[in-house]
Amino acid sequence: MDTATIVHEIDNEIARLTSARNILTASNSNSHTREAAKSAPSKRAVSAKPANRLSPAGRRKLSAMMKKRWAERRKKAARTK
Repeated sequence: MDTATIVHEIDNEIARLTSARNILTASNSNSHTREAAKSAPSKRAVSAKPANRLSPAGRRKLSAMMKKRWAERRKKAARTK
């Protein structure tokens, strides 16, 4: 295939996808429009910071467990060398 044929096929595909998109957005006419969706903040955007799920004691316990795990891995790696 030469480049002109490839470009022509890409243009045809873009036109097909554009018409499919237009059909889909027209069928959603009774739902929010794109402009309304842009102006109204979503619920996810409002809560940008996730809630901490670990208590400080839980974090300390997890930290100690991970330090122990990595120490064991370092020992194992030193033995294999």
